Amino acid sequence: MQFSRSICWFRRDLRLQDHAALAQALAHSAQVHCVFVFDTDILDKLENKQDRRVEFIWHALENLRAALALHGAALHVLHGSAQDVLPELAAEMRADAVFCNRDYAPQAQQRDAAVAARLKAAGIAFRSFKDQVIFEMSEVLNGSGKPYAVFTPYKNAWLKRLAEADLSVQQGDFSHLAQEPAKPLLALAEIGFMQTDLLSLRLPLGMAGAAQLMDDFSMRMERYHESRDFAAVKGVSYLSPHLRFGTLSIRQLVHMAWQRRGERGADMFLSELIWREFYQMLLHHHPQLAAGRSFKPEFEHLAFSNDAQRFAAWTEGKTGYPLVDAGMRQLNQTGYMHNRLRMVTASFLVKDLDVDWRRGEQYFADTLLDFDFASNNGGWQWAASTGCDAQPWFRIFNPVTQSQKFDPQGAFIRKYVPALAQVPDKFVHQPWRMSAAEQKQYQCCIGRDYPAPLVDHAVAREVALQRYSVKGRKFETGG
Repeated sequence: MQFSRSICWFRRDLRLQDHAALAQALAHSAQVHCVFVFDTDILDKLENKQDRRVEFIWHALENLRAALALHGAALHVLHGSAQDVLPELAAEMRADAVFCNRDYAPQAQQRDAAVAARLKAAGIAFRSFKDQVIFEMSEVLNGSGKPYAVFTPYKNAWLKRLAEADLSVQQGDFSHLAQEPAKPLLALAEIGFMQTDLLSLRLPLGMAGAAQLMDDFSMRMERYHESRDFAAVKGVSYLSPHLRFGTLSIRQLVHMAWQRRGERGADMFLSELIWREFYQMLLHHHPQLAAGRSFKPEFEHLAFSNDAQRFAAWTEGKTGYPLVDAGMRQLNQTGYMHNRLRMVTASFLVKDLDVDWRRGEQYFADTLLDFDFASNNGGWQWAASTGCDAQPWFRIFNPVTQSQKFDPQGAFIRKYVPALAQVPDKFVHQPWRMSAAEQKQYQCCIGRDYPAPLVDHAVAREVALQRYSVKGRKFETGG
């Protein structure tokens, strides 16, 4: 069907290149207007009005606005409830259709259903397209037509299905963009937010920043399998915020890895991208996950002590375990945490500090620049052993050996825990082992400059094993 005038509604896809909904709008419309909504239904729930994610979006929109201006087009930026302001704008513009890319989070699906209903009542079509993932919802199922519950078989089926057509660039004719003067972008203050320290973090922003990071990672990807677990080295892609907000497309990333399949680094990176799709698939088939439910019902009501002081110490990076504390301080200072440390800090909170995984999940949701519900929930349930194909409940990360293995010289620890700057390698992972004289010598008094361990890992491990075994073994034996 051809439309005379359409709207392309940008959401988690803040780019012009390889954009499924925009390509379809341009192909099926004589004239396309580009719109973004600062949705108050989302923003009003953010208590911190200095939110790096909002500013990241703002810079991405500024980049998108400038790119549209080069084509003689404008970006319309609205502020309000998307359920109200988007249908109102569509009616005002006398648009025939609204095009957008699908969002799979339950709340987003409810929003889109409400918008579609309002548009339909006004005689305006609503068209949505796959763009966030390579395979969505029920496109990859097992031989019985059911969703996979184990990652490796899912990954194998995913790879078997993948073809060049799945990675084809979604590009339209930009001459169909509505020609109009560029419009000023709403200031952060106009939507109730303040500038953050985002620019000082020197993270490349917008479409241009995503392209810069992708080019940089393509030259390092061959070593990804060797370097990805070491936070002190430049081993990961640093593309997760850009993937989250769509300043680059998933097709670009998968294609980059797939065309170099057979290289261990590329294969490992592709596997990580498939994990992302695995978690998206699980959320679609198990919407109870969005309500804070455990994937494994036997672990739904674990008896956590949920000590408030322990949780606070964890959030502040003051647990007395250097790698855990360095990871939490990195998160608080930058909005980013290295993937290995996400696993270590999550395991420590749940299995050492005896705190419900849902509390940690929410803290990450409030703090991570790259927060994505499906991946965050999947990661936390993996670490807590409550999720699909999760870490077995009887395997518990040792925060000291993880530190010794993945930050052997303590370089990452010293960067984020300056109290340990002078502590030598043999003590940096367990500074409480220093004598009083050594603490004085290395300018780190335990209990004053750096906290003593909140818990004894060996003791905490036994408590966790007992807590899980009561339900885990009963379930496994059918008791």
